[in-house]
Amino acid sequence: MGDENLGLFGAISIAVGGMIGGGVFSVLGVVVQISHAASWLAFTLASVGSMCAAYSYLKLNARGENRGGSVAQLEEFLDNDTLAGMVGWTLLFGYVGAIAMYAYAFGSFALGLVGQRTVAGVPLHPVLSVVAVGIFVGFNLLGARATGTSEEALVVTKVAILIAFIAIGLWYGWQHAKLTYGVTTIQRGTPVVMATAVSFVSFQGWQLLMYDQDQIENPLRNLPIGVYSSIVICIVIDALIAIVVTSLVSPHIIATEPDRALAYAVEQTWVGHAGFIVVSVAAMFSTGSAINGTLFSSANLADGMVADSLLPSEAADPDSAGASRRSVLVIGALAALFAVYGSLDGITSFGSIASCSSSA
Repeated sequence: MGDENLGLFGAISIAVGGMIGGGVFSVLGVVVQISHAASWLAFTLASVGSMCAAYSYLKLNARGENRGGSVAQLEEFLDNDTLAGMVGWTLLFGYVGAIAMYAYAFGSFALGLVGQRTVAGVPLHPVLSVVAVGIFVGFNLLGARATGTSEEALVVTKVAILIAFIAIGLWYGWQHAKLTYGVTTIQRGTPVVMATAVSFVSFQGWQLLMYDQDQIENPLRNLPIGVYSSIVICIVIDALIAIVVTSLVSPHIIATEPDRALAYAVEQTWVGHAGFIVVSVAAMFSTGSAINGTLFSSANLADGMVADSLLPSEAADPDSAGASRRSVLVIGALAALFAVYGSLDGITSFGSIASCSSSA
């Protein structure tokens, strides 16, 4: 693996890539089914919880000598290797689930563009999901600079497309008096709370940077900027996208096609089917960048755990420069299997439970 460092923009891109890929293009449909037009509030509350967690992480990180996220902090401040190992294993399983969730969504959008579900009797969805994981395993094997450069390109492209379609969707909804904000659902309370718990997994992308500190230029300055900036960027995008989707897409379509809800929302505007195609392409960029960044950072986490004897030595090679090939391949293979055999609801719930448990 290469030993070049990530700049500030590359670090922000990794965090934003994970959060937008997990929010707008992966769990959005599931969250909307629970909290309907109040989904924007569920995403906002999840981001507030994530911001509080980020503040605690960064304060502990600044005070400690061992910088590497919750596992390193538990080892240093509590001197409890057992607890650190349990949290580390939970995090790794959560990240495997997150990568699988992104790969599943990637396959779903790619399937919509291809226009057919099988080839020679073989279902295309799992094949496309595995191909997505394989592509970004390859990028990660090239090193940190290749990962950061590819991430920057993917994130810039998808954010530009999302901003354009947020503007189109809000304008169209306003002109046709279709914008809704879920006041009735907010008053009921319970659906919003449940949706907040589900959407929490989509705001954990910043946590990936905690494991990449050795590969970030000037981490004491760039890490806090990268973490806080990425959360703010993502909550604005996620909340506005949630308003557009719930205002323009029927509950039936959201229930039957939850992973392509945004594409259908754009299709309802004057942009038409061309918008569906462009958003589907943006979704592939987005979920691809989420796979890319999460794989890179979770491999770094695995390397650190092996170095601390919290994982079997066969899982990674902590002496390699950057994330080791072994950890990238192991995590990628597990995520690909999960994407093939899991469902969107199951993968999303698994990732949310793991994220909430490890952040508690």
